[in-house]
Amino acid sequence: MTATSHTHGETDDVPALRRRLAADLEAARARTRALTHDVFAADDADFTRQHSPLMSPFHWDVAHIANMEDYWLVRRGAPDAEETAGVREDLDQYYDAFTNPRAGRPQLPLLSPAEARTYGDQVREKALAHLEAGAFDERRTLAGGFVFGMIVQHEQQHVETMLATHQLRAGAPVLHADPPPPSVVPGLAGTEILHPGAEFLMGTSDEPFALDNEKPAHPVRVDDFWLDAAPVTNAEFARFVDAGGYADRSLWSGAAWEHITAEGWHAPMTWEKLEDRWYRTSFGVREAIADVGDQPVLHVSFGEAAAYAAWAGKRLPTEVEWEFAARYDHASGATRRFPWGDEDPGPERANLDQRHLQPAPVGAYPAGASSLGVHQLIGDVWEWCDSGFEGYPGFEPFPYKEYSEVFFGGDFRMLRGSSFGVGTPNARTTFRNWDLPIRRQIFSGFRCARSA
Repeated sequence: MTATSHTHGETDDVPALRRRLAADLEAARARTRALTHDVFAADDADFTRQHSPLMSPFHWDVAHIANMEDYWLVRRGAPDAEETAGVREDLDQYYDAFTNPRAGRPQLPLLSPAEARTYGDQVREKALAHLEAGAFDERRTLAGGFVFGMIVQHEQQHVETMLATHQLRAGAPVLHADPPPPSVVPGLAGTEILHPGAEFLMGTSDEPFALDNEKPAHPVRVDDFWLDAAPVTNAEFARFVDAGGYADRSLWSGAAWEHITAEGWHAPMTWEKLEDRWYRTSFGVREAIADVGDQPVLHVSFGEAAAYAAWAGKRLPTEVEWEFAARYDHASGATRRFPWGDEDPGPERANLDQRHLQPAPVGAYPAGASSLGVHQLIGDVWEWCDSGFEGYPGFEPFPYKEYSEVFFGGDFRMLRGSSFGVGTPNARTTFRNWDLPIRRQIFSGFRCARSA
């Protein structure tokens, strides 16, 4: 995938913005095809099977992506009208993610894989025609091409969800990728870095495609704290497992202990012990943990991450601490877009776009380190933070409440930083992901913190 620039102030060049958004739309669609039609061309059964009650069948995701694009770009993206006719407005009731929980989606009268792909192609043709004609008028959804950037991010989010479904499916491997680059910073795992406290601007008010929960930018004061220089690795987590961490009640919150006991968890998802050696299964391929010991641990819940942190004499960082570490430049006092500066992510800085189908060893991307030397804050694994999901001061829902506001105040815990499955347009230090603390089918890991 090609990283595209989304910096503020570049939207004055409308033809360039159109080209950039068209390229982003095609990059997202190429990933959708690669995970669905390309690998299941001769197997509709695998395409339509629900591989886990936590996930949708692939053909639901494909048609839902098209339906959202139909709703926002075809019906509401025309430059000369407030609203035009959609391609298939009759499908809205079946592909509304908010009113149709995942477990029940197979029972809906869904499009077949071929019909879903045709629907997506028809919608995309009309959406691109609106994009080509658009001057990005004064309507807030169209200003600066926002709604097109929003739909790019929506498809990329579902691509990552479909990638997680691939991780849960049984059978022979169907996805393949080059291995990640090796570490070039030895001895990074387990080290920590002191972050002197300061005030910084959390969130954003000027990223043109930032979503509503990232706004507005607001000053936050942070106290001194220590943060791990890298995510916790498989080797580190294996020591916790072998030390009896899953059997030590004192390390776990009441809810987490109740859950792991009921589910019989004794290691991260996909781990199994064979002849006294730990293995993981990654997209159908079994690998010895000893061979990937320097990679960030993957598929752990918030409760598992918090238990490890307690065992290590630490804690999980708050969301504020995480973003401060990822954005604050201690030399200049500036709040940057990314750990390394203001330039967009590239393959030399972060593991994104499912280039490698697994996290890279810690220390593999020194060009992506923060000003204080914290590595891999973008890409590789989503990182659990010990914070709930709330709106920032001055939050305003836009363009619909169901994206963020309806989830505020629940049991959710925050995840920051992106994973190897995140598309580059979604990889921001201000991007806020959230999930229930028991979930671990997502590409989740963590790093530890402690107060200074």
